This record gives sequence, C-alpha cells and structure tokens, in this order.
Amino acid sequence: MIFIVLSYFLFNILYQAPGCELSYNINKNHSLRKLTNYPRTPGHDKLKKTTEEAIMSHPHSEKSALVVSAHSADFVWRAGGAIALHASQGYQVHIVCLSFGERGESAKLWRKGNMTEETVKQIRQQEAQAAADILGASVEFFDIGDYPLRADKETLFRLADVYRRVQPHFVLTHSLQDPYNYDHPMASNLAQEARIIAQAEGYRPGEKIVAAPPVYCFEPHQPEQCHWQPDVLLDITSVWEKKYQAIQCMQGQEHLWEYYTRVALQRGVQAKRNIGITAARDIVHGEAYQSIFPRVTENLA
Repeated sequence: MIFIVLSYFLFNILYQAPGCELSYNINKNHSLRKLTNYPRTPGHDKLKKTTEEAIMSHPHSEKSALVVSAHSADFVWRAGGAIALHASQGYQVHIVCLSFGERGESAKLWRKGNMTEETVKQIRQQEAQAAADILGASVEFFDIGDYPLRADKETLFRLADVYRRVQPHFVLTHSLQDPYNYDHPMASNLAQEARIIAQAEGYRPGEKIVAAPPVYCFEPHQPEQCHWQPDVLLDITSVWEKKYQAIQCMQGQEHLWEYYTRVALQRGVQAKRNIGITAARDIVHGEAYQSIFPRVTENLA
C-alpha cells in the first residue's frame, strides 16, 4: 500500500467563509446554461468553445487535473482539499458536475416550500460555482439529472471530449460501488469509460489523445459498505481553510458540514500515523483516495 502525504496550515472552522452567503432569491430572468442540448455534429464546435471558456477562465498551466462529480456538491465534500492543493501547486483543475443534485441532494431547499426543480438547480449551480472559485478551479455543468443519473452515448462522448481538451495528469471521481447512491458508481463508470474513449486513436482522428492519467476514487459516505479501501492519504492541512470555505457554500446541505470536518480530521490523524508519529511534519487534515490502476515507478521509497 502506497501512502502519499503532502503539506499544510490549520484553520478555525468556526470562521464564516467569505463569498458564500448565497441568496436564494433567484432572478427570474436568469437561466441555467444547459449544454446538453447542443447537437454533436455540427454543434461540436459550439460545445467545444463553451467548455474551453470554462477552462480558460483560469490561467493556463501545463499541469492539469479533471474531477468528475455526480452532483454539484460531491467535489467539495470529497475532493475539495485535493482541488485547492493542486491549484496552489499550479495545476489547472477542471470540474465536471454531471447533475445539480436537484432531486436527491437538496432536501433542505425542498423543505422551504414554493420550490421548483429549475429554482433548485439555479441555487445549487450558484453554490457549486462559488465553491469552485474558492478552490481555484473551473467548473461546468452537464445537467443530465439525478436520482436517477443516467448517461447516453452523447454524454459519454461529451465527457471524452473534455478529457481531450483538459489532458489531465490525474482524475478524481467516485467509488466503484455505493449501495446508498447509485448515481455515484454511475459517475465513476462514466468517467472511466470516457477516459478509455479519449485514449482511442480512432475517436476523432487527428486530435491529441489522452495518455494514461491515474484515476483516484474519493471517499464515499460509508466506505465499509462500498468495498472502498484507501491506498492514498493526502495532507490537505495547508488548504483546509479554503476547503471549509467551499463547504460553507453548500447551504442546501448544511447538515454535512460538521460530518466532513470530522472525516478530514480523522484522515489527518491516519496520515500522521503513516509517516511516523515522531515526524516533524504536523498533519491535521487529510483526504483519502483509492487508486484504480497500478503505480508505475522506478523508486519504491
């Protein structure tokens, strides 16, 4: 088992994140940017331009990463530290939210009453965009629906096109199994199949294919039920403040703020244990990942 531990600073979790005081009063003239309606041909160029605009909203970098999130908040709870950490290291991190979690991940909003699906989508999009901005990443929304989340061939090719444009050095997505939420393994399978297609020479011949970016599955809500075992512990202590600010953007799921704070603290303790308790490095917060593919190296140290 290979444990990768990177560096840090602690944050007072009681601090209210600036920029995340989102209003639920939605402008009726505001409409969501629905990319799913773009035809594959000849509209591919239009879709390509839209995705490139999202990616290029952040400074260009030769290092890149892709995060495939089933719902609009998943990337924050499970990978917000990795996103912020690698963004601080110069990576261009791009997030794809397959859905807004409008049906199954927005209970607090529906309980307010007088809500429509479109209104909930707009709120969750605002939250996700604010969180991505804090973490230093670009984000786009496929809006393919949740509960259930289902992807057709069009969506699969669309995600493969994102792989081609981003050319990620690594990919983060969901666990392969999750009996509590079938949307999560669906997203994971979609992310991996799109990766395979993006590697194929015969898919859009002439475009640069994707190499073989490692895929890491972020931590599910109940790991022991998902047959998920971490082999990577990431030290996110130095960016915990940003992650918690992003967490606070998710006002539609406030009940999870404290839970994922505890998860980060627990993984921090485990990371510290795996570098040796006498080590000088002070690790407080961590994230855990399970790798899909073997690591290729010339040095086992």
